[in-house]
Amino acid sequence: MNGGAISQTPKVYGWCPGALRPMMSGDGLVVRVRAPLGKLTVDQARGVARLSQDFGNGLLDISARANLQMRGIREDAHEELIASLRTLGLIDPDAQAEARRNVLLAPFWTEGNDTHAIATELSAALTEAADLALPGKFGFAVDCGGTPVLQDTAADIRIERVGGALLLRADGAVTGKPVTRESAVPEALALARWFLDQGGAPEGRGRMHRLIARRGPPPAHAAPRIDASFAAKPGTVPAGTLAALEFGQMPAATLAQLAEHGEIRLTPWRALLVEGTAGLPSLPGLILDATDPRLQVVACTGAPGCLQALSATRDLARDLAPHVPAGTKLHISGCAKGCACPGPAPLTLTATGQNEFSLIRHGTAADQPLKTRLSADALRAAPELLKEGS
Repeated sequence: MNGGAISQTPKVYGWCPGALRPMMSGDGLVVRVRAPLGKLTVDQARGVARLSQDFGNGLLDISARANLQMRGIREDAHEELIASLRTLGLIDPDAQAEARRNVLLAPFWTEGNDTHAIATELSAALTEAADLALPGKFGFAVDCGGTPVLQDTAADIRIERVGGALLLRADGAVTGKPVTRESAVPEALALARWFLDQGGAPEGRGRMHRLIARRGPPPAHAAPRIDASFAAKPGTVPAGTLAALEFGQMPAATLAQLAEHGEIRLTPWRALLVEGTAGLPSLPGLILDATDPRLQVVACTGAPGCLQALSATRDLARDLAPHVPAGTKLHISGCAKGCACPGPAPLTLTATGQNEFSLIRHGTAADQPLKTRLSADALRAAPELLKEGS
């Protein structure tokens, strides 16, 4: 449903926060840490937890690109925080290198396999590619396991497996270019430069799928992809235990306690993979039950933590979660940007005022609503409103 937009127009920054280039939010600076290969050692996890408590509000988010966000960082503490993160090995040489090294790898890699080797080489190459002026949100996905698991995760350039071969693919294209483990990284950088040469980022902004929709992929990209959808669920996996986070957030103390069980991989599913353990204790912010209704709800930070948000979101999300129809996803957004779920969702509640929401079906947070001026209290009292018009 795309017949119109709601009236509130939030500010669009066009870039994501980093550690060296943080973003101000309603609760202080958001400092996003891009852990090398999406992994925290035990010492790094303990250190980040301690720094979050010392310099921020003690809350940590996992972003949809498997980055760790420290919230509520005091402006006057940022310089000291960066120095401490640098000591932990979590800081890039400069803000430009940090922005370029936007590499997401499938979390189920093993040491030395294609995903691990290619992501390692690609991260190093992007750090060095000072001439590559990519948009702030432009990202790469390395997904070379037996079956791709990142196709539902945002990325502009993908390296994935099709049968026994590797395929380089521009996001939005149904075909790609066969590559080898040795050629994957130079070919990926060449595709990034093609994107810029074709005018994919006018005024420094743009995404690959929009360019592909206008002009299609390069002629050499003719090999078909395979479609693969993956649903991450809490529980035991070959590498350890996958633990979901309630709405992608946890207290810093929870991260410190998880570090007692093993090294930690960050995932794009708002979950952590704790290596080498077959089970985890119940901790604040963790969801360990694959049937927990909160897994069907996506909710952004909301007010007052986000300056753009018109209403609180997460208390309402907790209250409505048990009433979401089975197999359906509910997205609750504090504004029309829909940061927590940029694409369409079966059900979306978009804040249009303090504790007031519009209901959208099969659309984004900015699409034409089916119902308007629904109060948070009315939704709590009559959650069956979510099913109307279905």
